[in-house]
Amino acid sequence: MQYTLNSIHEVAKQIITCLNSKIIIIYGDMGAGKTTLIKALVKALGSDDEVSSPTFSIVNEYTMKDDTIFHFDLYRIKDLEEAYNFGIEDYIFSKYWVIIEWPEIVESVLPDKIDRIDLALQSDNSRLLKLNFKTDIDKQIC
Repeated sequence: MQYTLNSIHEVAKQIITCLNSKIIIIYGDMGAGKTTLIKALVKALGSDDEVSSPTFSIVNEYTMKDDTIFHFDLYRIKDLEEAYNFGIEDYIFSKYWVIIEWPEIVESVLPDKIDRIDLALQSDNSRLLKLNFKTDIDKQIC
């Protein structure tokens, strides 16, 4: 799916209807729009919290009426041991929403049932988005 920032809220709503889990991992180069998409996803999920990149804090928590969203930015994490030290498994295997930017370092501990979003910035400043299952990475869902 290709979209522009003007349609990001509609795209976020569509993504939510296609999800198969409460764990979303997001891949994309720097500047591809990962955090911007997450802001729209958090709002579409029902949180009114202000969303910002957790680059230095590693994780931000957003509240919803009956749920919680944990937003990770693992860009600065050096290895899996560092992720274990802040309890990544407790978050991943909780009943809450988990959205992870730069998930490469924790791929080996992720459960089989997750959703993967790949983002790419296009030359016209639009974004190309693919939503896939982890267990069938080549199968595009939305």
